Amino acid sequence: MNDQTELLVCVKCRRGQEMAEEGRRPGQALFDAIEQLDRPDGLRVTAVECLQNCDHGCTVALRGGDRWTYVFANVDENDDPAMILDGAARYHATADGLIPWRERPEHFKRNCVARIPPLEMPHV
Repeated sequence: MNDQTELLVCVKCRRGQEMAEEGRRPGQALFDAIEQLDRPDGLRVTAVECLQNCDHGCTVALRGGDRWTYVFANVDENDDPAMILDGAARYHATADGLIPWRERPEHFKRNCVARIPPLEMPHV
């Protein structure tokens, strides 16, 4: 297993819904649900203000060490917390962040917004 992995969860997400400024947002509900689940050592969950993907449901990102960073959208705060943690654990177990296609949660295959190379990328 590689060093630390961070799962970023946008807590400001409204999932395109109108709601009071002080109302509990779907993104916050997603973060709270994920926080209640067991996770592997070395996986940190961090609430962030905004991932600028507001029109595409709740959004999360995975980053860490020399891995690729991934951003995933359309996450449902009620149905997807366990799936997100499963994907995060699979990501954490890789050296480069590249989960083999067949091992990725189906949601990861269909809802990847961006894949960002590591800061220090080996030359090919």
